[in-house]
Order: sequence, then C-alpha cells, then structure tokens
Amino acid sequence: MSEDTDLSTLLAVLDDEYARDILTHTSVEPMSASTLSERCDASLPTIYRRLDRLEECHLVTEETELAPDGNHYSVYSANLDRLELSLENGSFSLDLTYREEDVADTFTRMWEGMR
Repeated sequence: MSEDTDLSTLLAVLDDEYARDILTHTSVEPMSASTLSERCDASLPTIYRRLDRLEECHLVTEETELAPDGNHYSVYSANLDRLELSLENGSFSLDLTYREEDVADTFTRMWEGMR
C-alpha cells in the first residue's frame, strides 16, 4: 500500500459504489470521464470527485490521449490488481498489488495515440 494512503482512507474510498463502479469499468479498458459518467449513471462532477479520490490512493492512473481532431482528453485505467485484507494477532494488514504494464505496451499505446 502507498505510504500516503492509510487503511481507513482506502476502505472509505472502496465503500463508495461509484468508486467501485469506476474501478470495475476501467479494469477492462481505459475510459474517459464522460464515458464513465454514462456507464456508472452518475454526473460528471460525481465521476471527477471519485476519480480524484481513487488517484490519491493510486488505484487509477490518468493518461492523455489525442483525438483524431487534434484535441486531447484524459482516460483513466484501474491500477489495482489485487487487494488483500487480513487480520492477524489483533491488527489489520493490507496488501495491495498494482498492475505492471510492459514497456513495449506503453510505447505502442503512445505511438498509436500520436497517429
């Protein structure tokens, strides 16, 4: 788990239905906030607030994509791969595993975004 994120903060974020929906959708493919708004049936301000909280906990990442018309926009991807909460000897332990992206995949996505 990130040194900046404590257990209670992370659990509070994951307690939110919209945050969980965002993680679920972005674990399949990167999505823009407007797409997430449609898929999660939530307003854009609600989506952006949840994205901010998820980013603070390092559970999603933001990347910029270039649209065919030359404009750019942000897409979000789930960064969480695995979360394990355990209780041992009277204390909770949280182990987060983040997704690791292959350098070649990163380069390919960057290259495709520039075309």
